[in-house]
Amino acid sequence: MTVRDALNLALDEELERDEKVFIMGEEVAEFDGAYKITRGLWKKYGDKRLIDTPITEAGFCGITIGAALAGLKPICEFMTFNFSLQAMDRIINSAAKSCYMSAGRYPVSIVFRGPNGSAKGLGAQHSQCFGAWYMSVPGLKVMSPTSCEDYRGSLKAAVRDPDPVLILESEILYNFEFPLSDQAMDKDFVIPIGKAKIEKSGKHITLITHGQATVYTMQAADILAGQGIEAEVINLRSLRPLDWEMIFKSISKTHRVMTVELGWPRCGVGSEIVATIMENPIFFELDAPAIRCTGIDVPMPYSEKLEYECTPKDYHIAEYAKKIQIQFLHLIILYLYPMDLVYFSNQVYILHLYKLQAIFLKVEYRLHQLLVDQYYCTIHHIQDIQLDLGHGT
Repeated sequence: MTVRDALNLALDEELERDEKVFIMGEEVAEFDGAYKITRGLWKKYGDKRLIDTPITEAGFCGITIGAALAGLKPICEFMTFNFSLQAMDRIINSAAKSCYMSAGRYPVSIVFRGPNGSAKGLGAQHSQCFGAWYMSVPGLKVMSPTSCEDYRGSLKAAVRDPDPVLILESEILYNFEFPLSDQAMDKDFVIPIGKAKIEKSGKHITLITHGQATVYTMQAADILAGQGIEAEVINLRSLRPLDWEMIFKSISKTHRVMTVELGWPRCGVGSEIVATIMENPIFFELDAPAIRCTGIDVPMPYSEKLEYECTPKDYHIAEYAKKIQIQFLHLIILYLYPMDLVYFSNQVYILHLYKLQAIFLKVEYRLHQLLVDQYYCTIHHIQDIQLDLGHGT
């Protein structure tokens, strides 16, 4: 089954299950949807359940939020999430905050869905990933599915959830085929919002990804497996909330982690994950720095060849994952040793491996003391630690 068909079937079942559910957006009714996701639904359910709109995202987004406040369960379709910028005020200041600001009296049960991120030849204005944008907003739940099971279970969970949920889809994946289990075909099959999935088990490195990037990450894991590196791939599926339990458990097994996403590097999904890892005790399970593999920090080029190289593909991800250990050693030596000792041979790297374990144990103990004494870990404290260890020894 294709992702397109999985979405269409899930929408059909939810419209049939609950008469309060309706779909509103550009070309969703008579035209069967810009991507044919709503194909055949207008003929089956009529004008009251599938409503075409003009090209006015701020207008029809506001209407659907008002309908949700009145007790209906709208599904607001954006032809692309790039157009949701026109409705940002409605989504963030009305949908996300109304329940909190009314002390729970006015929940907003609504689904915002549509293509997110880059496709092919859409240019800079239609190729942005909004995962990090929306996952930063309290009051929203954000899903980023990959497979047919993900899409089907995420959509059903979103429709039945009392809070506003955004489903960030991929235009590229609409034509992809994935197997569906008998369990996933059940009409009441849902994926719990906030629950990730281990797509591939491994013991050497954890690769954390979501959406379209999961496809490339799985391909990269196969490349790494051919070189003796067993990567564990976590498909987040949910960006807000994140499944920290699964992430931390995987890191405690592999002791290395890399995030993979197609969006920009600054303030991205990976940035949040890496920062949270560094702020928690799971940090001490790492044998190398937590790093990010992201899209390039530029507006998306229109040129097909440049566009292809602007987001991580399988070979980018595999090559970046292999460099984690040597980058780790290089960074430590740069920090702990004088600049004139940087150009060491490979043998020197190996000799210093035995020193690094003892160094980290001392640093961990010292930082723990600082925290107990309620000091801030400023650059002065770091310098103190360096002096205690013996600079350059």
